Amino acid sequence: MPTSNSKVKVFTKYEVFDLVGKNCITVNDGQKIYDLVHPQLQANQPVELDFAGVEIFAAPFFNFAIGQLLKDIQPENISKLLKISNIKPLGNQIISLVIENSKRYYSDPIFRSRLDKAVNEKSNHL
Repeated sequence: MPTSNSKVKVFTKYEVFDLVGKNCITVNDGQKIYDLVHPQLQANQPVELDFAGVEIFAAPFFNFAIGQLLKDIQPENISKLLKISNIKPLGNQIISLVIENSKRYYSDPIFRSRLDKAVNEKSNHL
């Protein structure tokens, strides 16, 4: 039985389908999600991203929506405060990879420098 001192987390829920449609692919759509959730997570407010109705997922979307959260929020806080619901297994796999890559990117300056250099060189050749 809950006591009067117990705190219940109330998540602000965002329906991703309503915000970006059935395809979570582009960096612009990912940035839109990031811009919504980042201030709340920084303020220790729980957020739920509901992916019901979303059919297609790609890493660029998740790099911007979730990966860049690790720039200034600890992974443990993201785990506690960010709830992902109704996501297909492939989307969940991509999120896991993005989080692992982002942890390394933001915690290892040598890795970050090498990766940034490689990306810049590649984009200059396009």
